[in-house]
Amino acid sequence: MSEWWKYHISDFLLFSPRTYYRLIERYNEAVWPGHLATLALGVVILVLLYRPAPERRRTIAGIVAVLWAFVAGAFLWKRYATINWAATYFAWLFAIEAVLLATLTFRLSRDFAGRVGVGLFLFSLAVYPLLAPLLGRGWRQAELFGVAPDPTVLATLGLLLMAEQPPPWWTLVGPLAWCLMSGALLWAMGSPEVWILVMAAILVLGARRIRRSDAPSTTGA
Repeated sequence: MSEWWKYHISDFLLFSPRTYYRLIERYNEAVWPGHLATLALGVVILVLLYRPAPERRRTIAGIVAVLWAFVAGAFLWKRYATINWAATYFAWLFAIEAVLLATLTFRLSRDFAGRVGVGLFLFSLAVYPLLAPLLGRGWRQAELFGVAPDPTVLATLGLLLMAEQPPPWWTLVGPLAWCLMSGALLWAMGSPEVWILVMAAILVLGARRIRRSDAPSTTGA
């Protein structure tokens, strides 16, 4: 029997970091200037959160669902699957998640979970695109909300903390599964941003637990 404990996660990587980030670069070139549209939609979501109304809450769900479906088809299915067979299954998972997200409604919450949610959304929208140039990969390899999966998942985790009703646990399956998969990939490639999605997933689960523990006292008040 081979000494399996001597293997490192990078030994199972099917492609080099250069191949992966080159894929993102070519993808960005193909979908440009769609990035401007997705950033605009992110701003629209923020405006709708701060100006709540029943139809506006539904609009947020529709926007996020469309973006998940877009990432599923344009990136995971059409491009990422060419270098990673697992991307095909995640494309289906993203498509299912898009349907689930379309059933939710969102509103701005003033509690701890809501503040965490807003912070994650703003980070994905305004900070995550800066990571590639700051880490020396250049703007062409930047990952943006609504275009690349990582910032889209990060923003969605934030929104799930602002769901009008506590969302069912299965709405978290897709985002959390991607956090694990992407975290393992970034770890294998030695990418400095490896901890962002993992820590975000832990933060979201912790915030949900705090909200649930506070719910009885809030009701009683």
